[in-house]
Amino acid sequence: MPRPGGHTDTIAAVATAPGRGGIGIVRISGPAAQKIAVTLCGTLPLPRVAGFRAFAPSASDVIDSGIVLHFPAPSSFTGEDVVEFHGHGGPVVLQLLMQSILSAGARLARPGEFTERAFINGKIDLAQAEAIADLIDSASTEAARGASRSLQGEFSKLVNALIEELTRLRVLVEACIDFPDEDIDFITAANVNGRMNALLERMHDLHHKAHVGSLLRDGMTVVLAGKPNAGKSSLMNCLAGHDAAIVSATPGTTRDVLREQILIDGMPVHVIDTAGLRESGDDVEREGIRRALREAGKADLLLLVVDSSSADNPQSIAEEHFSSLAESLPPLCIVLNKSDLSGLTPGECRVDGHIQIAVSALTGAGLDALRAHISRLVGFSPGESGAFSARRRHLDAIARARNSLTEGLVTLNEQAAVELLAEHLRDAQQALGEITGQLTADELLGEIFSSFCIGK
Repeated sequence: MPRPGGHTDTIAAVATAPGRGGIGIVRISGPAAQKIAVTLCGTLPLPRVAGFRAFAPSASDVIDSGIVLHFPAPSSFTGEDVVEFHGHGGPVVLQLLMQSILSAGARLARPGEFTERAFINGKIDLAQAEAIADLIDSASTEAARGASRSLQGEFSKLVNALIEELTRLRVLVEACIDFPDEDIDFITAANVNGRMNALLERMHDLHHKAHVGSLLRDGMTVVLAGKPNAGKSSLMNCLAGHDAAIVSATPGTTRDVLREQILIDGMPVHVIDTAGLRESGDDVEREGIRRALREAGKADLLLLVVDSSSADNPQSIAEEHFSSLAESLPPLCIVLNKSDLSGLTPGECRVDGHIQIAVSALTGAGLDALRAHISRLVGFSPGESGAFSARRRHLDAIARARNSLTEGLVTLNEQAAVELLAEHLRDAQQALGEITGQLTADELLGEIFSSFCIGK
């Protein structure tokens, strides 16, 4: 559970983005917030009622004038006394106001410290705190909606429901351990086996939703690879909607890694164009090919682009250049480019049992099928109901909880070792508790909140 508050210091920061603007907001939180505000504006308005005041550390030194808002503890974002000054958004004005506040007894807030205090004081859990940063950093409408759902607690509700069921199961198992001589078989009577299987299904569903949420937040990385003049750069330009890469009839034009971010059905996609794969005596081109293979090993999806008007065999290209990647090779999709020259019908086709996508980067034919296939391969459905923002650490925690529960089932069914089952259930509960911050190391908290902007 979040630790109790009790901060003795008062923090302050500019809450609006750097630069000039019509309105600039300075936020104060802590036990001295009201006293500092009175020093600057004379009197405070009623709680949660906007009041017009002059911001003046002394009668002869008026810095600005604007709106003052007062949120007494515990009914505030941080759970502490909070005061906000809404004035003009000039950098110099905000700097002067901040200097007066710091001189009156506050200190400059660390990145994310307001949100950290909200978490510590039990106003939000850790998943909601992370959702605030995700909402600010949203790169698409779908990502913003997902972050908003997490901020409202939809993700946390699902996690907490699983934790509660695990707690109930642990009570039953502990009863078997504590009362071994009783005539009641708690495990059988409570159908622990069936309840654990039902929990596994719910965890699988949660992992899928969190996976979609992670895609909405971080996007996916798609690498374009293939032989020179297969049309990789043309395909990248077609997906991006502008000339992001140089296109030339001369083989080997692309020698370095080119990156472009696009949106596919609201999901951010990081498209990477790479050097053409071939034997080369040129040191620069060889380095480009080495980088291409490195990027392919790190991708979420590898698009092997093949000139469908040539005699190139996709499987032979894949075996020749990607066999060294072995287990690190991501899912592979073969894109048969230049369908306008080969006469292939644009869209999905099946060759030797494998799905391939025929496209024309010149005309754009087949690109819709390629976009849909990219979404399907990673399990993303545009506009999926109930999608929320999630991070890779959430996926890892859910996966560990699911593995512990699976091992517990094996223990129950094959070994009947109740003590081991109790340990697996505890491990699963702890893993899920890391998501909401019920059981989280201080080092992780520091890493999470340090990624926030100052003033949030």
